[in-house]
Amino acid sequence: MRVTILAVGRLPRSPETELVKLYVERATAAGRALGLGPVEVVEVEGRKTGKAGEAEALRPHFKDAHVLVCDERGRALPSRDFAAEVARLRDDGVRRLVLVIGGADGLDPGLIAEAQGRIAFGPQTWPHALVRAMLAEQVYRAVTILAGSPYHRD
Repeated sequence: MRVTILAVGRLPRSPETELVKLYVERATAAGRALGLGPVEVVEVEGRKTGKAGEAEALRPHFKDAHVLVCDERGRALPSRDFAAEVARLRDDGVRRLVLVIGGADGLDPGLIAEAQGRIAFGPQTWPHALVRAMLAEQVYRAVTILAGSPYHRD
């Protein structure tokens, strides 16, 4: 199952960008044997400003994918539960998982309604660059949990 982190906006070169790259590379390498990957980051820019314009740029990437959006009103999943969800989707034959991060104002409500689920990193508001790094790390962590690696500790 291919995993895509789909995000509004382009990150400048930064420590967070390097973290995202590191975790994506690790998840891709470790996930091969598990039928997970490659893991990729796709950045989009809205042609029009605002949530509706961003939604137009995001929607084409939903085709033939199971879509989970990052939303503060979503489910805050423990890492093992997130890993189990990824494994369930893979085992159910999902070929593409898309994890969506919206822009500064969040996601368009219609786009959220189109997704198969919502996940959250808690009720706090996080900087965009950190959300990408945290999501990439959680994908890597899920892969290591499924591989039985000692990376994750309960």
